[in-house]
Amino acid sequence: MYRTHSCGELRMAHVGQSVTLSGWVDAGRDFGGMTFMDLRDRYGITQLVFNMDADPALCESARKLGREFVIQITGDVRERSAKNPNRSTGDIEIVVKSLQVLNAAKIPPFTITDNTDGGDDLRMKYRYLDIRRQPVQSKLLFRAKLGLETRKYLSGQGFAEIETPFLIKSTPEGARDFVVPSRMNPGQFYALPQSPQTFKQILMVAGMDRYFQIVKCFRDEDLRADRQPEFTQIDCEMSFVHREDILNMFEGLTHYLFKEMLGLDLGTFPRMSYDDAMKYYGIDKPDLRFGMPITELNELAKGKGFNVFDSVPYIAGLCVEGKAEAFSNKEIKELTEWVQRPQIGAKGLVHVKYNPDGSFKSSVDKFYSQDDLKAWAHAMKAKPGDILLLLCGEEEKTRKQLGELRLELGRRLGLMKAGDFKPLWVLDFPLLEWDEEAGRYFAMHHPFTSPKPADIEKMANDDRTVLGSIRADAYDLVINGTEVGGGSIRIHDRDLQSKNFSLLGFTPEQALDQFGFLLNAFEYGAPPHGGIAFGFDRLCAVMQGQTSIRDYIAFPKNNMGRDMMIDAPGALEEKQLKELGVKV
Repeated sequence: MYRTHSCGELRMAHVGQSVTLSGWVDAGRDFGGMTFMDLRDRYGITQLVFNMDADPALCESARKLGREFVIQITGDVRERSAKNPNRSTGDIEIVVKSLQVLNAAKIPPFTITDNTDGGDDLRMKYRYLDIRRQPVQSKLLFRAKLGLETRKYLSGQGFAEIETPFLIKSTPEGARDFVVPSRMNPGQFYALPQSPQTFKQILMVAGMDRYFQIVKCFRDEDLRADRQPEFTQIDCEMSFVHREDILNMFEGLTHYLFKEMLGLDLGTFPRMSYDDAMKYYGIDKPDLRFGMPITELNELAKGKGFNVFDSVPYIAGLCVEGKAEAFSNKEIKELTEWVQRPQIGAKGLVHVKYNPDGSFKSSVDKFYSQDDLKAWAHAMKAKPGDILLLLCGEEEKTRKQLGELRLELGRRLGLMKAGDFKPLWVLDFPLLEWDEEAGRYFAMHHPFTSPKPADIEKMANDDRTVLGSIRADAYDLVINGTEVGGGSIRIHDRDLQSKNFSLLGFTPEQALDQFGFLLNAFEYGAPPHGGIAFGFDRLCAVMQGQTSIRDYIAFPKNNMGRDMMIDAPGALEEKQLKELGVKV
């Protein structure tokens, strides 16, 4: 056999036993008469000892081994004289009696250590080496266990795991599709699914009642740390449910996963409307690990002769606790320059220091009295020692700028504590959002989201203000400022679905061409249904306090959507293109 034990298995109880291990040479240390070597596999590292006095030839062979050589050894377990408390096998070592090289290795292009010297693209090119590193392995193993626990919970709740197709029809809504030419149908194309949305709804019509799938999805969109062109969802749907049933079910799933994986009790999940999230946090996925809500100051700040405020429709600010003295003029200038960057787009930043003695010092003292500034402080619930930071402009844009500033302050001030998890349900999103460039409405979630029953009658109105006020029966699960899941109650009535398609700019013919299968299915007894999808890669990252999903994916793409290891995408031969009927 290649091994009797793994490299992370041996303990003091094994002292005196003869064992066989196989793995990769992690590091070697030569001390003349003794050579020490670390042998590594997925399970851990074990120290090997080669004694020159006992077996000179064996010791010489060991000294010729390079890093990442694959070897097999047999030897005796003994207690270490200098123990390593940072290693699970740190109490023992193996006195090697025999050594066999199973495979030699070239010198790796980067060090295979926890803190490697390899850049992102180099690591992606040699991903099989990168995965040997413990930080990457641990993330992939965490993901594997999370998937298993997800299946346990959902299966226990009566959900059936059902696969849906990967070769489907392209639709105009949402992100760009990846398309696949059909050789058997020249000039026609499949699309890879952005989600199994319509198929899981069809499964509800088919009477499957509770469906789930841990499924790969594809979107041809610009990439960032929490996005990849192919990603995985925990995709779920339920029949005969209201919103409350779904929130309770998947709050239960989230509780279960955090308890099983991290040993944490998340407590209750607060709820917040979309309107309140935007009003108080400037974003629809607020991070509740710290406070600092946005406070509007229009009535208190206008009409005092400060034209910057008087000429805009919206003035609001943040109260930063206890930082009046800590924030120097240099730091305030840096924050001002930060909000003026093109990515944020603010014109400037007004600050007010609420001094410990109760007085105020601001960048607008020329226009506002101490009583004026005190009224601001009262509205923002400020105390002596706090500092107020204000922005102004168009309401929606300024709220978003304040939301970004709030998060930046949270990062700079260390308010986002590692291991602290604050879940939140965000509810009652708008059903529609207007796109000025396209001159039409788009679905904020997707075209199959049901309006709240009380707002259905508004769909007959042509007024954009009325249509913009229609609320969706939709919900997002947010944890620490990251949307980890989103879903809705679906439309299950053909007439209502057709009306929604009409509001989104579909002609009846276009709706029938794109989604006729779903509309027809609704005529055969579609049950009320709804569901949710969790971003599986993103959930992994959030649970471990990471911002990037890349290392939770075995073979990810880089920021240009390329697989550096296999060099994809690539060109096709002329013969293949001709068979597919594709001209380049």
